[in-house]
Amino acid sequence: MSEIDVAVASALSDGDIDRRGLAQRVLNITLFVTVLFSAIAFVEPSPHDAMMFVLLTMCVAARVRFDRKLVPLLILTIVWLLGGFFSLVQVGDQENTIQYAGTSVYLGLAGIMFACLFCDGSLIRLLVLRRAYILAALVATAAGYLGFFHLVPHYQIFLDNDRVSATFKDPNVYGPFLVFPLLLLIIGFMLRGVRLVGLIVLLALLGGLFLSFSRGAWMHFAVSTAVAAVLLYAATPDPRMRNRIILFALGAALTAALLVMALSSIDSVRDMLFVRAKAIQPYDVGPGGRFWFQRLALSQILEHPNGLGPFEFSRIFGGQQHDVYMQGFLVYGWLGGAAYLTLVLVTLAIGVRTALVSTPWQHYLIAAYAAFVGEVCEGFIVDTDHWRHFFLLLGLIWGLTAATLNLRQRQNAAGEDEPDAAMAAMAS
Repeated sequence: MSEIDVAVASALSDGDIDRRGLAQRVLNITLFVTVLFSAIAFVEPSPHDAMMFVLLTMCVAARVRFDRKLVPLLILTIVWLLGGFFSLVQVGDQENTIQYAGTSVYLGLAGIMFACLFCDGSLIRLLVLRRAYILAALVATAAGYLGFFHLVPHYQIFLDNDRVSATFKDPNVYGPFLVFPLLLLIIGFMLRGVRLVGLIVLLALLGGLFLSFSRGAWMHFAVSTAVAAVLLYAATPDPRMRNRIILFALGAALTAALLVMALSSIDSVRDMLFVRAKAIQPYDVGPGGRFWFQRLALSQILEHPNGLGPFEFSRIFGGQQHDVYMQGFLVYGWLGGAAYLTLVLVTLAIGVRTALVSTPWQHYLIAAYAAFVGEVCEGFIVDTDHWRHFFLLLGLIWGLTAATLNLRQRQNAAGEDEPDAAMAAMAS
């Protein structure tokens, strides 16, 4: 090859690298805007939904790859959606049922796309996600404060029966949306110490979570925080760091208790707290209560292997069972319900194993897994199968699990005596 040919080839190669670098930067910007818009959920279709299609286009332009370790996620998602399609045939002439099925397809694909986005373990992309999600949570929480304290005209749009729904339609969706950024902040404090700005943001988000008056969200936060602390403790060999984790966990619990006490000094907050703090609400028991509908749902699941289709249980019996796992069998049939349940269980299994592996992105995986565990628990009292942040967490766990497995393979290829070099290469 002549010197001219070498120079041309080198120039083309450099140009290709520049184009790929530009595509990656634009992809990260698109990811930031998409996650930021996830806070706007009280209009349909939401800006977040429109940005998801832009994000998909940028994934193609940036040549985001599909890792074969994500094949189980893909198969289980397809089977779940197929079950929903077979069930939909029974009621497919209704516009709202078709829209419901379309939303399921969209969210299932979103989970796979997020998994692909994070399967390379890019720390820059994870930082983009962290900043965008925390900012989105702050935007929603600020709207919630404006509504709860009647600080703006038409403040009612941010409330639902005096509970803060913020920029969401339902307080029971807004509250869980805040758990993941709260965990990111708390884990950051445990590992790197407290920062004043971070502490202010944490207190603001905790207040927003409390004012949602969602018992499920409160339980979700408590479970997720405990899981995160346990995983961090188990993954840390340093005794001093373990003591620090324990102290910060106790400090976080004390801070939350003091914040609740401070907010409870406000009459409107205290009155609502007394109502919502009861373990059993009137709509939980008796004919027409949540538990009554769940017993009906169980009998319908056993009688209808192909499910009932979207909204049919509510149309027939006049209410919802509020259990996402029953919902899976009622709406997606035995095939789809079993696939959904399997997907949740497999995600729990792979997540807990890889969250304990030391990687540059370990604390992100711990935060996502802990939030996912809380959401899985909350699924027993509310339908979570169409929550956008559920599929973000799902994709994040699968993507970072694939990244962790790839890292281990690189470590093994480099030899047992070179793990740090392999980790440094992955992080870069």
